Amino acid sequence: MSLYVVDRKKSTVPRKQMALYQQDAVSVNVGQRLRELREARNISMRALAARSGLSANALSMIERGRASPSVSTLYKLADALGVSITSFFGSEVEKKQAIFLKANERTHVAFTRGVFEGLGGEQFVGRIEPFLLTLESNANSGPRSMAHTGHEFVFCLRGELEYQVERQVFQLSAGDSLLFAAHLKHRWKNVGSTVVSALILISCFEEGEQLHAMHWKAGD
Repeated sequence: MSLYVVDRKKSTVPRKQMALYQQDAVSVNVGQRLRELREARNISMRALAARSGLSANALSMIERGRASPSVSTLYKLADALGVSITSFFGSEVEKKQAIFLKANERTHVAFTRGVFEGLGGEQFVGRIEPFLLTLESNANSGPRSMAHTGHEFVFCLRGELEYQVERQVFQLSAGDSLLFAAHLKHRWKNVGSTVVSALILISCFEEGEQLHAMHWKAGD
């Protein structure tokens, strides 16, 4: 997947100028990781298709690296497998009380028109999950609103990010932030013509809750 930005005065900007926050991250093969998670749980592709609402053909394409999943597809798969979205970031590791990550040690998962980058939440013992979100123009969180326990903090690093919380719509530009109770229905979208990068921090969710999977369970 290539990330690009349309400049109002120039045609395109080289990818290396846009990949500021994920250029040193370790790329994860989502298809391979999906197969590992599925087989570790002894779930057939047909059974996973039934649980996730996706077709077996679509799953096969993803596992073979022939298709890039959308963000909503990733969450549906995480829900069906009973794991967090951060499980796609790599092999499960022992949880620790202190996590330090160099820029080239964090991992990222590409989805259609965007990239998730883990910032240690997948390795941490506490109930907090920080990650970087990079979105192409018009990328969004999917057709359904999210709702889960805890609190959600958003800090826009660049671009124009729209967050809708219940009936309120917030337009975030670089340097703007948003904090809200995550049980409120919410969704996001890159409404600008340039790439968006944002720091997302979700905390105080209930222990044992599949936080990210919840994002696509509760629809409008």
